[in-house]
Amino acid sequence: MKLFQEQEIKIYNSLSGQKETFKSITEGYVGMYVCGPTVYSNVHLGNVRTFMSFDIIFRYLKHLGYKIRYVRNITDAGHLENDADVGEDRIAKKARLEEIEPMEVVQRYTVDFHNILNTFNFLPPSIEPTATGHIIEQIELIKTILENGFAYEINGSVYFDVHKYDKTNNYGVLSKRKLEDLIHNTRELDGQSDKKNPQDFALWKKAEPQHIMRWPSPWSDGFPGWHLECTAMSTKYLGDHFDIHGGGMDLKFPHHECEIAQNEAAKGKTPVNFWMHANMLIMNGKKMAKSTGNFILPTEIFTGNNEHITKSFSPSVARFFMLQAHYRSILDFTNNGLLASEKGFNRLMDAVKDLDNLQLADTSSFNVLDWKQKCYDAMNDDFNSPILIANLFEGVKNINQIKERNATITSNDFEIFKSTIHTFVFDVLGLKDAATEVDSGTSKLSGTVELLIKLRQEARANKDFALSDKIRDELAEIGIQLNDGKEGTSFSTSP
Repeated sequence: MKLFQEQEIKIYNSLSGQKETFKSITEGYVGMYVCGPTVYSNVHLGNVRTFMSFDIIFRYLKHLGYKIRYVRNITDAGHLENDADVGEDRIAKKARLEEIEPMEVVQRYTVDFHNILNTFNFLPPSIEPTATGHIIEQIELIKTILENGFAYEINGSVYFDVHKYDKTNNYGVLSKRKLEDLIHNTRELDGQSDKKNPQDFALWKKAEPQHIMRWPSPWSDGFPGWHLECTAMSTKYLGDHFDIHGGGMDLKFPHHECEIAQNEAAKGKTPVNFWMHANMLIMNGKKMAKSTGNFILPTEIFTGNNEHITKSFSPSVARFFMLQAHYRSILDFTNNGLLASEKGFNRLMDAVKDLDNLQLADTSSFNVLDWKQKCYDAMNDDFNSPILIANLFEGVKNINQIKERNATITSNDFEIFKSTIHTFVFDVLGLKDAATEVDSGTSKLSGTVELLIKLRQEARANKDFALSDKIRDELAEIGIQLNDGKEGTSFSTSP
């Protein structure tokens, strides 16, 4: 019997607003789609927290014995600056400002995304499709929605007809918003005269002459709408009806709402059984924002090079800190919180090291099987990592009591106890002993690269662009990528 047949999971479903017993559509198999990043800038800590939530969900379902196909996309086209279908494509704008090709932007920040997630010990998804790699599928999807009467073409652009859709379906079923309220609260925007109604959203946009990224279609040379790519890619790899769709809380409306509408308009059925949303990360009680300086890059946690923290922290300490909050709760990122997490993390790792030095006895003074099931119960209750961690520390307490001869454990119970701790600490939570993930040369490397970054900045200030480019290029040759941004230059290393 597989573990998933023994353990009943309850998942909070954003669609129903309550916890529901999880039963996969096909027994033993799970299809999960998670909205990935738009790769036009360095991945930020809020992104990391969202993807970490789904990393432990992926890990736990794998541990239970499910064969899981985890699809997480890369948005490399079609994401405009404004959800009302106005403004530039975010990637094209970055390319224009830096005078490089859009795909250079995509490559740079996709590499950064992978490097950061690798550093945090994420498991890679089963499939990582890109929007630009699925233009044909998106065009075919638009054709179907047009044929079914839920979209209209005007001046080379195609829009989803939200009002017509809402007459036979429920636009707002996920976000619990009513179309009448949206109409009342929507202001007419300049340049939106093509739309029948402001609530309609783009399936295909005709490219203006200056728009860099464009593809031929039956309607115009243009590009797909942002919402469309996830509908096309999720159904291509997981089918018209799959188990789990996840993402950040900010995507619930309009992105995920539009996905549901597109699926129902094209396929005539709801696409997903469980919609899951990870909550936001704030910092020092306030929203993270580059404009106010209240933000921190993941690499700055590892180097300590940020005014909001007093020292550097290992990736596993930062991961442990984030997993001490439930994925549906707002998490406040603070220096004191990190310091406390570091103490807890070190205590946990010290206890794991002590496991092999425990003296075994003829009897056990605590019920190992009950404790083991409590660990499963925590994860079965909507992947409650904070409760799991509390139970692991109950195990730490038992380890220390056995060391002090105030508790006992038999040989059979010890094997169960040790296996359970290793499973949940390393396989499910994805933690690594800090000593194994940071070698003694890391701080020296960081200091050396920071010195080279300063020398490069001086060269640019002196208009010595040949030297500036040489520093950047030679660092890239040894696997160190410099990432220039408004906040300065950071670096990442290839795995």
